[in-house]
Amino acid sequence: MTIDRHWLMTGAAVIAALGVGLGGGFGAARWLEPRPALPAESEDQKEAAPEGVVALSPQTASAAGVTIVGVERGGGSELMLPGRVQVVPGAEAVVDAPLPGTVVRVHVGPGSRVAAGAALITLRSPEGAASRAVTEATAAGAEVALAALRRDRALFERGYIARARLDITEAEARRAEAELRAARARTAAYGAPGADGLVLVRSPIAGVVTRLTTSPGQVLHEEDQEVAAVSDARRVELAFEAPPAAAALLRVGDAVDGRTPDGRTVAGVVTAIAPATQAGVVLVRARIEGPPPPAGTVVSARVSGDGGQALTVPTDAVQTVEGAPAVFVVEEQGFRARPVVTGRIAGGRTEIISGLTGSERIAGAGAFLLKAELAKGEAEHGH
Repeated sequence: MTIDRHWLMTGAAVIAALGVGLGGGFGAARWLEPRPALPAESEDQKEAAPEGVVALSPQTASAAGVTIVGVERGGGSELMLPGRVQVVPGAEAVVDAPLPGTVVRVHVGPGSRVAAGAALITLRSPEGAASRAVTEATAAGAEVALAALRRDRALFERGYIARARLDITEAEARRAEAELRAARARTAAYGAPGADGLVLVRSPIAGVVTRLTTSPGQVLHEEDQEVAAVSDARRVELAFEAPPAAAALLRVGDAVDGRTPDGRTVAGVVTAIAPATQAGVVLVRARIEGPPPPAGTVVSARVSGDGGQALTVPTDAVQTVEGAPAVFVVEEQGFRARPVVTGRIAGGRTEIISGLTGSERIAGAGAFLLKAELAKGEAEHGH
C-alpha cells in the first residue's frame, strides 16, 4: 500500500506540473480533453482519394461539425470608419461684420431661427458713415457731369462749340458714372450704412443661429469681426476619415452603413472623396438616405469600398496548409485543399483575391478538422 500511494502521489504531481506549464488548471483540463475527430475513412476511400483531398462526403463532414457554405461577395471589403454628422458645405455661414464699429443692438440669440437676409446685429461705424458720405458726394459729382454733358450736346448741335469740347465733356461724364458705381458697390459691401453710420449685419442664409459672439457695446476691430454662425440643420451629411489604403477601394456611389451610439442605423451613399491630407487621411463625404441625425452626432460608418464585388469566405474557412492559406472546396471525391490569396479581414470574413471563382461550396466553421485529417492521412502515407 505504501508503494501504491507513492506512485499515486507521483502521478498527481506530474499532472499538476503539466497543469502549471499549460496555464494552470484550465490548461491541464484542455490537455486532458480529447480533440474532436472526424469519422474514420474506409480503406477504399483512402486509396481512392487524390493527394490534398480528404475523402469525406459533405453529409458526413457536416455530421462531424463541419459547416458547408458558399462563397459570398462584399463582406470582406467593408471598412469600419469613425465618422460624424456635419452640415454640408454651403449650409453653414460664419458671419463677419463688414467693417469695424460698435455693436448697438443684437437681434437674435443662439437657437434663433432666421430667414435669409434677417438682421443679426446693428452696428455703428464711423467708416460706414464716411463711405456713405463719399457715395453721396460721388453721386452729386456725377449729376454735375451729366448736366454739363447735356448742356454741351445742345451747344454742339447749335454749332456754338467744337466737337473736341464735347468729347472732353462726355469723357468726364463717363468717369463720374464709373466712380459712382464703384462707390455704390463699396457701400453695398459695407451693408448700406446710413448717414449716421448705422448698418444692419444680416444672415446670408436661412437656418438656426448656432453661435453668437457679440453683445451690445462690444467694439469690433478689423482683426476680430465675427458676429455669429448660422447653420441649416436640415442639410447634413456623413463625414468620416479613411486610411490611405482605402483611397483605392472607395468609389463615389458606394453604400455607407453607419450606426449611432444609441444604436440607430444611418444609411447613405458616398458623394465625394478628397485627396489624402498631409497626415495621410482620406476625407470621405456621404449623402444621408432617410431622416438625418442632428449635426455633430458620432457615427461608426461601414463602407463597402469596392461596390460589394469582392469574394469573401468565413475567416474560419481559411486554413494554413503546407505553409500557405487554403480553403477546403467540396468536390466529388471529398474536400480538396485549394490554395488561395487572401486580402483584408473584416466582420468575421476574409477577402479572397485569387484562387476561387465564387461558385464553389466550401468548408466553413470546423474546417480545422479537415486540416487535421489531411495531415494525419499524409503522415500515414509517409510511413
